[in-house]
Amino acid sequence: MMLTLDSTHLEKPEGEPARLRRVPRVRVTQIVMDHLAHGWSVEEMCRQHPDLRPAEAHAAMVYYYDHRDEIEGEIRAEWAQAESERASVPTTALLSRLRTPGTV
Repeated sequence: MMLTLDSTHLEKPEGEPARLRRVPRVRVTQIVMDHLAHGWSVEEMCRQHPDLRPAEAHAAMVYYYDHRDEIEGEIRAEWAQAESERASVPTTALLSRLRTPGTV
């Protein structure tokens, strides 16, 4: 079942993250992370991602401000998953040397 959004640019399948209707593999969270991590405006996001349309980026940001807890929860979950995966990678001798200042 699809939840209804008041947007021609976004869709929110039940139990799934909000995403662009035109390019469903692009989630609202990804657009918001560009804004939060880099401080990019909608215009800059569209310059950095030429396939992203300004109306889609604006719709994503509106969704974020209307559903901030949901989107920030998705960001925290992605961060935790990335940290978990990073921690599970065995440390090699080369990686240890690269992480030690002045050894390379």
